Amino acid sequence: MSNSKDRNKSPGSVCAVIPFYNEKNTLSKLVEETGNYVQFIFAVNDGSTDSDYQEERKYSKVRFIDLGKNFGKGKALSEGFEAAISEGFKIIITIDADLQHDPEFIPKLIEGLNEYDVVVGNRLKNLTGMPLQRRLSNKLTSFFLSNKTGQQIIDSQCGFRAYSAQVLKEIQTVYYGFEAESEILIEAARKGFKIGFVDVPTIYGAGKSKMRPVQAIIGFIKVILKA
Repeated sequence: MSNSKDRNKSPGSVCAVIPFYNEKNTLSKLVEETGNYVQFIFAVNDGSTDSDYQEERKYSKVRFIDLGKNFGKGKALSEGFEAAISEGFKIIITIDADLQHDPEFIPKLIEGLNEYDVVVGNRLKNLTGMPLQRRLSNKLTSFFLSNKTGQQIIDSQCGFRAYSAQVLKEIQTVYYGFEAESEILIEAARKGFKIGFVDVPTIYGAGKSKMRPVQAIIGFIKVILKA
């Protein structure tokens, strides 16, 4: 069910969803830089306790969605997707709030939607700085997802993605953690959507990732067994 006829999107139809938890040191910079490449941003506060983010709330093209408590990245993404779809955006970018993704590559992700329905950043061309346990868990999950989806999944754990809104309208996730991103790929493939990848840099050290490889693999196993 590839949606090629809906791929020629107008520039005004692009938004970003930024899920975040305790990212006071990085969120403002990310929002400012991401705003150069999208028309609107949905910043989903997953129960942060480090700040009220009053300064960040002053950006005119940002809507904050406050979840009240820490549910997990999957829940935050789901809330952001729902808001973006309700506002009629056709392209939805997801980008992590810890500055490990470079917003300058957003146009590359969007360009990939000319051929695919979901475009994921591929960080594995340059592994400099990526912790060994992250490399191993990523290789493992990507291998199993490739078998499960029948499509080549190169970097299953990258949260830097571009979605056609039609994909997110037709799938619904149930997991609240990082495993929701694997769940999205499985459900998208099951619906017949095409998944592609665009090379992006690996940026480590700017912010501390919330992902825990062992927990991510356990969550991933649950998703695979459910699917």
